[in-house]
Amino acid sequence: MSLLSFFFLSRRITKIQKTSELYRYNRVWIPDNEEVWRSAEITKNYKAGDRFLHVQLEDGTELNYPVDPAALPPLRNPDILVGENDLTALSYLHEPAVLHNLKVRFVESKLIYTYSGIILVAINPYKELPIYGDAIIHAYSGQNMGDMDPHIFAVAEEAYKQMARNNKNQSIIVSGESGAGKTVSARYTMRYFATVSKSSSNAHVEDKVLASNPITEAVGNAKTTRNDNSSRFGKYTEISFDQSYQIIGANMRTYLLEKSRVVFQSENERNYHIFYQLCASAMQPEFKHLKLGSAEEFNYTRMGGSTVIEGVDDRANMVETQKTFLEDKHLGIFCELLDLNCDKMAQWMCHRKIITTSETVIKPMTRAQAVNARDALAKKIYSHLFDFIVERINQALHFPGKQHTFIGVLDIYGFETFDVNSFEQFCINYANEKLQQQFNLHVFKLEQEEYMKEDIPWTLIDFYDNQPVIDLIEAKMGILELLDEECLLPHGTDENWLQKLYNNFVNKNALFEKPRMSNTSFIVQHFADKVECKQRITKYLTVILSPHFQFHLCANSFQDNPVSISPFSSTINIRSARPVLKSPNKQLRMTVGSKFRSSLSLLMVTLNATTPHYVRCIKPNDEKLPFEFDSKRVAQQLRACGVLETIRISAQSYPSRWTYIEFFSRYSILMTQQELSINDKKQICKIVLQRLIQDHNQYQFGRTKIFFRAGQVAYLEKLRSDKLRHACIVIQKSVRGWLQRKKFLRIKQAAIIIQQYFRGQQAITARTLKQTWAAIIIQKYCRGYLVRRLCQLIHVAAVTIQAYTRGFLARKKYRQMLEEHKAVILQKYARAWLARRRFQNIRRFVLNIQLSYRVQQLQKKIEEQVKDTSQFMICTTFFLVISALFRALMLTTGLRELKYPSYCICHVLSPFFNRVLESHFQSQKEIYENEIEGLNFKVEHLSQDINHLQKLFREENDINDGIRLEVSRLTSENLVRSRCQTKQSMFLLLSNTIQMCLWHKALKILQSYLKPRGVVVNMIPGLPAHILFMCVRYADYLNDADMLKSFMNVTIDGIKQVVKDHSEDFEMLSFWLSNAYYFLNCLKQYSGEEEFMKSNTPHQNKNCLKHFDLSEYRQILSDLAIRIYHQFIIVMENNIQPMIVPGMLEYESLQGISGLKPTGFRKRSSSIDDTDTYTMTSILQQLSYFYSTMCQNGLDSELLKQAVKQLFFLIGAITLNSLFLRKDMCSCRKGMQIRCNISYLEEWLKDKNLQSSNAKETLEPLSQAAWLLQVKKITDDDAKEICEHCTSLSTVQIVKILNSYTPIDDFEKRVTPSFVRKVQAMLNSREDVPQLMLDTKYLFQVTFPFTPSPHALEMIQVPSSFKLGFLTRV
Repeated sequence: MSLLSFFFLSRRITKIQKTSELYRYNRVWIPDNEEVWRSAEITKNYKAGDRFLHVQLEDGTELNYPVDPAALPPLRNPDILVGENDLTALSYLHEPAVLHNLKVRFVESKLIYTYSGIILVAINPYKELPIYGDAIIHAYSGQNMGDMDPHIFAVAEEAYKQMARNNKNQSIIVSGESGAGKTVSARYTMRYFATVSKSSSNAHVEDKVLASNPITEAVGNAKTTRNDNSSRFGKYTEISFDQSYQIIGANMRTYLLEKSRVVFQSENERNYHIFYQLCASAMQPEFKHLKLGSAEEFNYTRMGGSTVIEGVDDRANMVETQKTFLEDKHLGIFCELLDLNCDKMAQWMCHRKIITTSETVIKPMTRAQAVNARDALAKKIYSHLFDFIVERINQALHFPGKQHTFIGVLDIYGFETFDVNSFEQFCINYANEKLQQQFNLHVFKLEQEEYMKEDIPWTLIDFYDNQPVIDLIEAKMGILELLDEECLLPHGTDENWLQKLYNNFVNKNALFEKPRMSNTSFIVQHFADKVECKQRITKYLTVILSPHFQFHLCANSFQDNPVSISPFSSTINIRSARPVLKSPNKQLRMTVGSKFRSSLSLLMVTLNATTPHYVRCIKPNDEKLPFEFDSKRVAQQLRACGVLETIRISAQSYPSRWTYIEFFSRYSILMTQQELSINDKKQICKIVLQRLIQDHNQYQFGRTKIFFRAGQVAYLEKLRSDKLRHACIVIQKSVRGWLQRKKFLRIKQAAIIIQQYFRGQQAITARTLKQTWAAIIIQKYCRGYLVRRLCQLIHVAAVTIQAYTRGFLARKKYRQMLEEHKAVILQKYARAWLARRRFQNIRRFVLNIQLSYRVQQLQKKIEEQVKDTSQFMICTTFFLVISALFRALMLTTGLRELKYPSYCICHVLSPFFNRVLESHFQSQKEIYENEIEGLNFKVEHLSQDINHLQKLFREENDINDGIRLEVSRLTSENLVRSRCQTKQSMFLLLSNTIQMCLWHKALKILQSYLKPRGVVVNMIPGLPAHILFMCVRYADYLNDADMLKSFMNVTIDGIKQVVKDHSEDFEMLSFWLSNAYYFLNCLKQYSGEEEFMKSNTPHQNKNCLKHFDLSEYRQILSDLAIRIYHQFIIVMENNIQPMIVPGMLEYESLQGISGLKPTGFRKRSSSIDDTDTYTMTSILQQLSYFYSTMCQNGLDSELLKQAVKQLFFLIGAITLNSLFLRKDMCSCRKGMQIRCNISYLEEWLKDKNLQSSNAKETLEPLSQAAWLLQVKKITDDDAKEICEHCTSLSTVQIVKILNSYTPIDDFEKRVTPSFVRKVQAMLNSREDVPQLMLDTKYLFQVTFPFTPSPHALEMIQVPSSFKLGFLTRV
């Protein structure tokens, strides 16, 4: 055996061993008639050469599945890879893996979008989803395609970004069968472009682009058995952009309108929507001239099925048809609307003209031929009407100027196959063959670019080339050319054309077949499936126009190259519907097939000149049930739309791609300590892979990524899982060993004790028995002696104790008898004394009651009699009277034992005295308060009079000074009075001008040259604002309204200009926000209004404005401050927004909780060094910078708290929105990381003493989302706890997180759909807004609290650094 043979043999043996290892207790997919594929678990190790595979289905059924060793069943991916965003991230790439991944995402996670390489697979949910709002659009705007969950907006953003970055035109190709959602997807892409690229002009072009959709859908869409709004034409919309990448216009091209629908609809189908809309509006005034009725009155609209007309005699058929047309009211209305001669119209609809070289023959048509002619005319009219509407739309979307770039959106039918496939289906499948070829070439181009970028050798991959099918259809003497040739013959028939096809292709072209039991159809093997086509040439013949008869009809409607746009301005020529022979010098007319081929060729040229993006729409079921997944239908569409072909191509190359840092983070558990000691992580990855995977052909090392062949990631995941399982076993072994050792030691100790007793029992012998007996005898006598001795001692002690006890008891009894005798005597006297005392108390109580009553009666009488006398004299007299009365009462009652009569009197009269004195003092207090109030009022009135007199005195002094100056001036310059007056007015004007110039110069210095960092050092907050107010106060002191008005206007305009010039400068905005706030507070504090003067000192009150009310300017300044605040917030948000998602979500600061998973084609490309990546530290540093800058500029603490609250809301909202749109981030470990990051923010608030700002509350929804990711989600109690805890999240948000929850390891469990439904049922009682995304543009209402300045204006000094030396203090 040669060395080379030995090498290949060893590689084959290694591959067989690896295959056997993979099929050891693994899970596989086996075919199934109902579900296409079923999952099964291998119950017995597979060995090479076995003919059966022992498996167990998911329902528990045991099965011996026959296998071919050369084609084993496809393996199932690990659960960790199920539900991936990109199908190419799956390790095993095959049809069952694709179907299962789509089903899990669609049914369980309620996700309708999935990537498959460069394709976006969109499954129609048949339900409105809250994932298309403006908040979603803004969330995807500016994001990389792999950063967010798959979405139609992500594809649109990628196209827009590539157009802006590369200045290259883009195309989005949306395809799929009827009912799959193509029209809606195309509509959302155009809406995305209209939203993110708003035009600055007033033309609102983007609104016109969106408004064109309902029009085209009305005239081009119809109800079919598969879709209620099926597009029956292809549409390519070019959206034009200028150099600023804003929409400036659009243009629309249509392809292959289904004209046959105008005249024929299958059962349960409708004609185009526009007909039913017109019929429904027939009674409206603007449509009455059309003379329409209900849709049931017209054959073209009420046709629920096909009507077969048996053939009759040709002449009789012709006569009957002619009669029918002449008597039909619809023909008359048709001719009236189109301004045609009814007789001639009926004649040429029922006759045809045959022109030969010698004569012209007019031949009547049969009924069937006349019907075909009528239908052809109807289809031609509708086709040109459709083209006319599209042309008018393009005119409305036309733009002046030059187009810079464009993005085209192609909404075109997918591959179709029915029981009966007509010419439309044939053309549709032909177009899909061309698009599939273009797609294959683009895929290989991208693969080649990726490999060249990563310096990986490029190897050709075998793939299905559909060029032979395209040649069969469009090549010379192909199907279309033979059809065109037959259509142009005067006696062309279906049989002749089919016979030509059979002769040219049967047994000569493997892609063409003849049905066994039919001679009226043929079979073409397309890339997706075999399609049997039935053609009728008479259905596709065009109405040919004669130059001899001219009638007014639609503008150029039946011309192939119309000159006029309006459809009502020229004439047409009508003749037979059957084409005639033309002379060789006349150009042949184009058939429908040739027209479609030329338009398709133009479309392919356009697409090849752009960068394409692909969207494949899938119809999940035919019953239009929401979130129901029919595996058969989906598999059929995946084969037809080329997704499985893409998967197959990807599986042949290197579909799985990992960056080195991702590989290192994921598989570091498989690395040895020696390998981890190497500093170069890239080198570590290479060494580990070479050790783990012996076949180097299974992977390639690129510059930034590692490329794996299909199945290798699953193999690495298996190794990782085995390593973790082995580690768990080791841990379990150690724990169980420790527990068993502990148990063994307890048993051992018990056994030793038992052995001790047992061995002691066995050691007893005869000698020991004798010794024991002797010891017992000795013990008996010894114990007897000791007991007797003890008994004697106890006896003596007992006798002694009894003697003493009995003596003690006798003495105690004697004393007790003596005490009882004395007690009886004492009790006798005591009880007598107590009886007498009780009697005296009762008598005294009765007398007190009588006295109190008499005193009250006497008090009332005295109060009534002497109301006008002094209360004090009344009290005194009353006291004397009561005293006398009391003494008399004592003498009369004989109360000699009362030793303290005065005390009793006071005790009785104290309530009365207290009440009298209290009323006396209260009246005196009221009198004094009234006197004080009167004096205060007099003082205030006198102070006002003094102020008024002082004001009059100052005015009089000013007048006197003016009079004296005027007298002196008149006396000194009487001769030149007029000239001097002119000079004086000029001087005053010049002085005012100079003063205003100086003020403008001061404002310019304050507003333009003052730098925030240079002002705030060692100076009071708002110093420029205080300087500005002192200038205002000077104008008020001069009582110069013009000066004050000019200064205020200049100040406000200057601040506006500074803010406008520095709209992105955070420090400058912070500086002028602070000064605008302080300037506003100064205007309030010194306004003279009492509500603002409460905290002023007397010196500050002296500086209040005297002459002007500046409340209007305060309002203007307040509005300006709010404007500055909003711009200030926008600048902060723009600076911190790029850091939020990388720092809060992507960066992993906690060790050992990496959440990296395998990703696919759309993932971000990263390198080993992530030095430029934002972290949580970046966010905290940016917040600290904002905080320190605001503090340095003296921003008020309340405003600072409001700004911090707004920033924290933005952080929480953006993080939560990104979490909703990133399924890969919804894991338990990521929840731990988010909670850790929130704690960092809370610590920052605590460190800055901002707990009272309510910023922490704005993070509550994010905190609850993080908790929801970490909490257990299995039982009913878990569901109840989730509903009770997540109060800040809406029902839609909770369900979205539960559906998006993604386990990182095999040990985690997915959230079951039943649990999600259970939580959703519990939350149905909530009344919250069904909105998924938080509004990141929301702004909390800002308030400017009034905080008076403690600084006196007299104490403020203008620093020399301000360069305001020309200002002087007055």
